[in-house]
Amino acid sequence: MARNPIDGFEVNPAEIAYVGEGLQRPECILAERDGTLWSADARGGVVRIDTATGEQELILQEADTRFTDAADDAERFTSGTLPNGLAFASDGDILISNFGTDRLERMTRTGESTVMHDSVDGEPIGKVNFVIRDSRDRIYMTVSTMITNWMEAISPNVADGRIVLVDERGIRVVADGLAFTNEIRLDANEEWMYIAETCGKRVSRMRVLPDGSLTGYEVFGPSDTGALIDGIAFDAFGNLWGTHVFNDCIFAITPDGDLRILLDDDRGSAPGRAFLDAFHRDEATPELMLAAGGTIAPWTASVTFGGPDLRTVYVGSLRGTRIPYFSSPVAGLPMVHW
Repeated sequence: MARNPIDGFEVNPAEIAYVGEGLQRPECILAERDGTLWSADARGGVVRIDTATGEQELILQEADTRFTDAADDAERFTSGTLPNGLAFASDGDILISNFGTDRLERMTRTGESTVMHDSVDGEPIGKVNFVIRDSRDRIYMTVSTMITNWMEAISPNVADGRIVLVDERGIRVVADGLAFTNEIRLDANEEWMYIAETCGKRVSRMRVLPDGSLTGYEVFGPSDTGALIDGIAFDAFGNLWGTHVFNDCIFAITPDGDLRILLDDDRGSAPGRAFLDAFHRDEATPELMLAAGGTIAPWTASVTFGGPDLRTVYVGSLRGTRIPYFSSPVAGLPMVHW
């Protein structure tokens, strides 16, 4: 195999730059060819950022009165909304897995929003987290837990996460029993679905069958990466990049399954160790979580490849107010919208 482009690579904190300001919980970031970034925002929508000029616009979700009853639904997108995972629909609309309302939503680029799904098999869908679309226009969404208060699921002993598929047949569960399902990614050939299991501290994968179902669960890379994983993304070489949330690292798992730490913004801090120790005892508390984390992208949540050559890495976070970015030695794997 050719030399891995990330051999010997580490992110130099002095070379990190930032874009955006005053953001709230920029957990997930989408990048477009023209340099536009779209960031989830806790104020109830997304922020559009022009990376060339730095100009940004907050676009809030509003009920789309073309498809909903304005009298009944006017409050549906202003109360409890917490956009989390984002993906582009085939027409450019934004698919939102809403961590606050527990549903899959669709938003135009001017904010008009509709509910796509809030239940599966007649039951509430659960704590939705992330969403992707494949080349066949199928939508996969993760459900981290069926527990309403998600912090109670930050435990080594809870594994009620799911993956839900939405296609022409409707909506159905295609994987369950996962340890706080977070971001998911397809490989270049869309043969395998890779799964960040936050509370398993691991990445797993399942084979994608022709009908979109998933089968053959197995762990990819280390069975324990050392901390809780949030986001994952492939580069063009086949390395799977990821983030450790609460302990604020960016790592990569090579095609051979080796773990590489590319940026460590926690560096074994006392609060970080205290949180992990408590987690292993199943005694993690919100206070211990809040004490942990670094300063570059507090509660590091995701990595997104962008820029004209897909060699700019943008870093999402749960507690940051801006988006750090740096140059990668390898391009990212183009997403389906690219």
